[in-house]
Amino acid sequence: MAKDGQHPLDSDRGTTIVEQPVITSIVSVVTRETEKIQPSSGGTRVPGDNSPTVGEFLSSLSSSGDFTRGVSVEVEDREATVDLTLTVPYGESIPQVTQAVRDAVVQRVNDLTGMDVTEVNITVADVATSEE
Repeated sequence: MAKDGQHPLDSDRGTTIVEQPVITSIVSVVTRETEKIQPSSGGTRVPGDNSPTVGEFLSSLSSSGDFTRGVSVEVEDREATVDLTLTVPYGESIPQVTQAVRDAVVQRVNDLTGMDVTEVNITVADVATSEE
């Protein structure tokens, strides 16, 4: 158990290290749970073209599938920086949606790992219509 003033990942019996893939997975889950947001690999479609963008195609070939698509995390000591690329549903307020995602990421990562999230940078790459 951590003593007062001691970081939650440190104890009298050792130290816990949380690696980048753990934070990436948490952020991916939180992103999907918040406002039905879709992660995005970026890229631009021609109107009416439903074929995948290059980023979507390449992520489909990766062994991890698209679970962590659009999520980049850097971990240093007890802090994490998160970069997200998202697709927001058409008609939703981008500032409200991105703030909800940002708040949820910071809270959940801190609750589950004890780590501080110093930044959550969000790029909105597309808006999803009901046709997509």
